[in-house]
Amino acid sequence: MLQRAILVVAIFLAILLALTFGHALLAQAYVWLAHISQWVAHNFSDIYWSLRNYISAHTTKVLLAIALTIPVSWWVFRNRGQELRSPSTSRKLAIVLALCLGWLGAHHFYLGQIGRGIVYLIILWFFPPLVIVLSLIDAVRYFFMSDEQFAVARV
Repeated sequence: MLQRAILVVAIFLAILLALTFGHALLAQAYVWLAHISQWVAHNFSDIYWSLRNYISAHTTKVLLAIALTIPVSWWVFRNRGQELRSPSTSRKLAIVLALCLGWLGAHHFYLGQIGRGIVYLIILWFFPPLVIVLSLIDAVRYFFMSDEQFAVARV
């Protein structure tokens, strides 16, 4: 009986403590997340303007790069297509995509998970830091999977 009473008192104190400090902690977490999302949105804006300025200043280079990308990609897919379809290569590419373009859901689009990719784009629109954290989690998850687990998770 004494154990139950101590447990009830401990639960009461934990709830009281959570209510007392939880409000201030939640307010600080909100300020921190707002600051990070503002920073991320500002950086995306900087990237957009940098890309726009680069493309307008180097239009010929961009068009030449696009023109060369098509035959080189065709050659790689024709000669190394089977190698690219192996589970370990797919997993490695998914990790790289999750790290570099995960905030766009590129790794999900690559894996054929179109719905998840669209969800990442929607999350990006409303709360960019969350999608960045989710893509990093995906990259770590893919990294620690075996090829067999990755093949199952891919479906």
